[in-house]
Amino acid sequence: MPRAPKRSELRRSGGAVLQEAAPGGAVEAAGPEEVAKGEQPESVPLHPKFAPLTAFEQSGKKLEFRRVPVPQHRLTPLRDNWMKLYQPVTEHLQLDMRMNLKTKKVELKSKKDTPDAGNLQKAADFVQAFLLGFEVADAIALLRLSDLYLETFEVKDVKTLRGEHMSRAIGRLAGKNGKTKYTIENATKTRVVLADTKIHILGSYQSIRVARDALCSLILGSPPGKVYSKLRSVCSRLNEGV
Repeated sequence: MPRAPKRSELRRSGGAVLQEAAPGGAVEAAGPEEVAKGEQPESVPLHPKFAPLTAFEQSGKKLEFRRVPVPQHRLTPLRDNWMKLYQPVTEHLQLDMRMNLKTKKVELKSKKDTPDAGNLQKAADFVQAFLLGFEVADAIALLRLSDLYLETFEVKDVKTLRGEHMSRAIGRLAGKNGKTKYTIENATKTRVVLADTKIHILGSYQSIRVARDALCSLILGSPPGKVYSKLRSVCSRLNEGV
């Protein structure tokens, strides 16, 4: 029975493994490279290929929900414009949508064939914008563009006003027949909603900042003419930068 080579013998032979020869033949040594080559498989794939995960698989194969509360004074407009809200959400975003009359909330749910995981948040922002007072044609831009945002603040966040002072501040924001509000909207390419003492702005990040500065100046008591001139210079600089 052949004996296994000792460590000292392997060290003296330079790592070569002595193979047993046939009777009367010479002993051949196999180097470590040849031993390693014999152990490798014949074909190894260089880059594994995996199919992309769907939105349903990315969420851990769980359906996600969003619930948007509906204020009491927006129930009637929601009922009148329900189909205008329902079609974009269900057809383009591939989501389920229903109105829960007991809890007075709009419920949104993802489906297995929803193409993108971010569609649920887009739909929630779209419904929220309509409930804040924006038109459907303006709110639907949240579904088409990815750089639009909503911002809400109150008059008291800028300056503490009470009674007739508050009424005059809101009147300065709107202007005669809404002229001041429309001017700010057209100059900054935003949409503004004045809901009692709350102000909602829909637009890009930079446009919201310019419109908010103009509205804050009106709340603090600046005359509309001065606000218009400042708005004109700021918007011209923005257009030149674009």
